[in-house]
Amino acid sequence: MRITEFSNPRMAQAFVDYMATRGIQLRIESDNHYTVWLDDDSKVNLVENELNQFIRDPNHPRYQAASWHSGTTRSGIHYQSTSLMTNIRERAGPLTLAVMAACIVVFILMQILGFRTVMTWLAWPDADQHFQLWRWFTHALLHFSLLHIVFNLLWWWYLGGAIEKRLGSGKLFVILLISALLSGWMQAKYSGVMFGGLSGAVYALMGYAWLRGERDPQSGIHLERGLMAFAIIWLVVGYMGWFGLSIANAAHVTGLLVGLAMAFVDTRQKKRS
Repeated sequence: MRITEFSNPRMAQAFVDYMATRGIQLRIESDNHYTVWLDDDSKVNLVENELNQFIRDPNHPRYQAASWHSGTTRSGIHYQSTSLMTNIRERAGPLTLAVMAACIVVFILMQILGFRTVMTWLAWPDADQHFQLWRWFTHALLHFSLLHIVFNLLWWWYLGGAIEKRLGSGKLFVILLISALLSGWMQAKYSGVMFGGLSGAVYALMGYAWLRGERDPQSGIHLERGLMAFAIIWLVVGYMGWFGLSIANAAHVTGLLVGLAMAFVDTRQKKRS
């Protein structure tokens, strides 16, 4: 019995893999599209109910997990090869990509001109620089090592891209601005103005994605609890000073609290209903 047809091979395979975890075997035939077939028509009602849920939220973690547990390398689907840049663009929106590009350009300039030169242009404002309004936000573009920028941009792309795709550029822009402003302000109180990095915004995204997923699973925004636990452990590592790491702890904690607060506000109506 023909169940449905997909244009995306990955979506077809994800649904087949998920139904396998429910004890129902489906098969895929591919031509111009990918058609899903059911051989045992006594299970059609269950399959159709699951299909309706899948169509509403095909990116839910349960379908990804099913592919790990039940997937096979003998699916018969041949994926079109794509470049790394194509994969990056598919997950990220224009704001996510623009911030990544700005961080990379600034990092290159810091290697060419020196850290202090670039920081005199972009770092958090000193006592006589408060009217240079860009400084309240551009400190987030400064990174001091390859590990520093790679770590931050991977998280920014992973979480920021998902939030921008699901909730729009405006939501990501607000999270970025508020977290950069408040995390920078708190870090400046603890360490002075010689700091930088996107990690305050990254921790805001972590807090937002985790709590939004816990309180509003239908939003499609989530962060696995294990990754959230890793973020908390990293905070503890920073505070304890283990491994000789120099970490902007105040910025991290403030960013995390900002993200949690914004997710709580955005999901109040969901919880009431």
